[in-house]
Amino acid sequence: MDEKLENLIQERDYGAEILGIVRSNCTDEEIKEQLQEYHENDIASIFEELETEERERLRQILGNEIMSEVVSFLEDAGEYLSEIDADDAAEIIEQMDADDAVEALEDLDEETRSEIFELIEDEEIKEDIELINSYEDNEFGSRMSTNFIAVKRNLTIKETMKTMVREAAENDNIYTLFVVNEDDTFYGVIDLKDLIVARSTVDIETIITNSFPYVYDKDIISDNIERLRGYSENMIPVLSSKDNTLLGVITSTDIVELVDEERGDDYAKLAALSAEEEPDETLFASLKKRVPWLIALLFMGLAVSAVVGAFEKVVDALPMIVSFQSLILGMAGNVGTQSLAVTVRSLGSSEDNTFKKQFVTILREVRVALLNGVVLGAISFVIVSVYLFAIASYGTAFVLSAAGCVGLAMCFAMAISGLTGAAIPVCLYRFGVDPAVASGPLITTINDLVAVISYYGLAWALLLNI
Repeated sequence: MDEKLENLIQERDYGAEILGIVRSNCTDEEIKEQLQEYHENDIASIFEELETEERERLRQILGNEIMSEVVSFLEDAGEYLSEIDADDAAEIIEQMDADDAVEALEDLDEETRSEIFELIEDEEIKEDIELINSYEDNEFGSRMSTNFIAVKRNLTIKETMKTMVREAAENDNIYTLFVVNEDDTFYGVIDLKDLIVARSTVDIETIITNSFPYVYDKDIISDNIERLRGYSENMIPVLSSKDNTLLGVITSTDIVELVDEERGDDYAKLAALSAEEEPDETLFASLKKRVPWLIALLFMGLAVSAVVGAFEKVVDALPMIVSFQSLILGMAGNVGTQSLAVTVRSLGSSEDNTFKKQFVTILREVRVALLNGVVLGAISFVIVSVYLFAIASYGTAFVLSAAGCVGLAMCFAMAISGLTGAAIPVCLYRFGVDPAVASGPLITTINDLVAVISYYGLAWALLLNI
């Protein structure tokens, strides 16, 4: 491809092009014809820049069928649906996939949502919406799509092909066909490519894959999403936990979104937030997510201060040692955070989370932290010795003892920090609690407590009587 043409393609601003078309003096038919060249997601991207009148004109030009595709890509579909007539909103919702319709309706207030829902004429769509809404937010049933094609196990190749062609008009997820028994229980899948190339005389059983991954509607998303991520399938079936009937599917797009949400949730917990914050949320909403953890950390910080106060005699007799307190606490916190990140990642990305493997992970982190502690403790011993000899006329015995106290305390605190950083998330995981709850600030505060006790305890033992 010519380099200039390639650069031109890469630099195209679809949003600006669409905006120019919508605001042009072209007729409605001309605008509709030109917009057919663009993806619905690109059309949705300009909605925030359009005035209410422009959005209404665009809806009339495109029609509610195409508009339903555009609305499914809007980040705040409810805001748009609330500004158009309820009958039109119901028609748009009716033509959306059930899972997208649920998300759009969730953005509306209760009164508007109920009004639009009652105006939906397709009873099957209403049933699908009610089914998805019946699940908790953390269950796969709440995120499944009913946009899939299911065929009976006893059909021939020719009959299966006819079913696929007939159903494709309503369901565009056609690359994988799901095979069910007469009682609608899940049996296996057929890849569209295998169906197309199969001769009509071939037994359909030869192209059905029985060992296909699946999840149950009541399965918890966070417990299974890493397992699903390992499959490169377009869709994963969602089965009823009661009778194994096929209820819906989780698409590859859904899996990407769910992984992203789980990562965001873990990030929030590692930052000591009760939930991930949105850029446009209110000040009070942000406050509610931050304050609970900060209050807990406040009391833990007071415990650290109380421990320091318990060593008041050591501080009075040796005020110089306070200079190195932040050094010990900082390094202990750094090591604990490293171990925490490695352990949480290991727990979240591995399916083989046996106690033996978790114990090996803890031992490895302790060994790494201890080795780092020995290296950094030795370096600290040398630097502190030189520093104390340079700034004051301390005796050699005192200088070496003080430097040794700093080095030993650092080595011990870093080793314990590695232990707590790995052991706490493992323990939480064993008790069925999200290991990311062992947030960075929480681990850091615990390690501060350990470091303070280690440092001042060694100072009392090694220096107070010198």
